[in-house]
Formats: sequence, structure tokens, C-alpha cells
Amino acid sequence: MARDQAVVGPRRGGVFAMIRSYLFVIWAVGSMLVLGILFLPAIVFSRRWVIAGIRAWARGLRWGTRVFAGIETDIRGLEKLPSGPLIYASKHQCMYDTLLPFIILSDPAVILKKELLWYPVFGWYALRGGMIPIDRAGNVKTLKAMIRQARRRAEQGRQVIIYPEGTRRAPGAEGDYKIGVFALYKDLDVPCVPVATNAGLFWPGKGIRLKPGRVVVEVLDPLPTGLKRGDFMGRLETSIETACRPLYEEGLVSLAESNGSQHGAPS
Repeated sequence: MARDQAVVGPRRGGVFAMIRSYLFVIWAVGSMLVLGILFLPAIVFSRRWVIAGIRAWARGLRWGTRVFAGIETDIRGLEKLPSGPLIYASKHQCMYDTLLPFIILSDPAVILKKELLWYPVFGWYALRGGMIPIDRAGNVKTLKAMIRQARRRAEQGRQVIIYPEGTRRAPGAEGDYKIGVFALYKDLDVPCVPVATNAGLFWPGKGIRLKPGRVVVEVLDPLPTGLKRGDFMGRLETSIETACRPLYEEGLVSLAESNGSQHGAPS
């Protein structure tokens, strides 16, 4: 399979699949509103309780994907995570990639587009939780502001989450890694942990139609501090892309098996 050819899983038709997806959306929005209200005092009194609220929602969504959409989530390689501050550099295919770090890490600070701060409930928690909003115009001023905020989060002992390609990429699409991740790595002087995933096969980058199967998120060997730009960028991309390929193949098998187990569901 060519690297620039996006992987497309088997199609699943029928009303049943859409009903399951709509039920999950209701669960996702409803649980966000309930937990958002429940943890509302944390916005005033405690940043760590804000993170706990986001973590509770992420765990609830993981449960919801399994119960409503038939998606299991397998997180591998947690033993490879260093203690203390680090850069969590993940492949980004769908919204799920932005939530799982709150299950995987102790105190994540996600680099996200500033437009998300305007979203009701989500934006309040992102702002009070010390996330790192950026202007996606991507100019030098934006880069300096991102690094300045990330440095403060690392000094607090937090883990900084960045998606090195800057936006979602379809499963199997050729990598497009931006230099911003190296600027962050060079300034923070902390280990960088590459992360591979196949989540986009089951949770689309756009739309709401989820597909049953097994999402795999794999934490890879950390890159040490002090690497030169070319060495760092090459090792980061090679590590993530090489690990993603077998995950895509594993995901396609999972999709096929899930389709076969849906008795009476149209193919």
C-alpha cells in the first residue's frame, strides 16, 4: 500500500449503525453538560479539579464508544512514559486523539486552536485547565507565544500535548510534519514521546458515523533531549509512521471482524 494512499475501511450500511452513532453523540453531549455543571465550582477554585473533570468526561466517552458504538480502546506502551514533564507528540486523525491524553497522562496541557475556547462548557474548561490556545495562522509570533506558554506548563511539571502535523490526517495518508514540534522540543529540553494510533478508522475526522472495532493507541520509545533538528524530525516521523502502518492493518482486520459479527446488518 502506498504511503500517500489513505486507508479506507469496509463500509457498513443500514439504519442500525447510524442509530448507534446518534446514541453515542447524545451520550457525549449529555455527559459533557452533566459533568460540566457538576465540576463547575472547580473553574473557580482548582485547576487540578478542572483536569479531573475533563478526565472523567474522557473516560465516559471511552465507555460510551464501547457501549453505544462497539469500539474497544487498547492503550499500549504506558510503561515507556517518563516521569515528569514531557512532550506527547501524537498522530492526529480524529477528536478521540485529543481526549485520550487525559486518560493516559497525569496533568496534560493540550496545544489547541484558540477558536475552541469559544465553545460553551468545553472552552471554559480548556481555558481554566491551562491548555495552550494558538492562532492557526502559524506565524512567528504564534510560535513564540506557543513556546512561552508551553515552557510555563513544563515548569509546572505538566505534559505538553502537540500534534506535529498541525491538523487531522486521514488514516494511511502520507505524513506532513511541521517544524513547530522541534521548536518546542529544543526550548523545553524534555523528552519527546511519539504516539501512534489508528483511531481514525473507527471515529471519522468529520461526521458522526462511528464504526465498531478496536482502536489502538501506542506510546513509543521516547526521543532523548539534545537531538539536532534533522535527526529529531527524521526520528519522530519515522517512529510514528512506522508504528502506524501495522496499527492500520490491525484496524482493518478489526473492522472486517466487527462487520462479520453484525448478524442481520446490511453490508
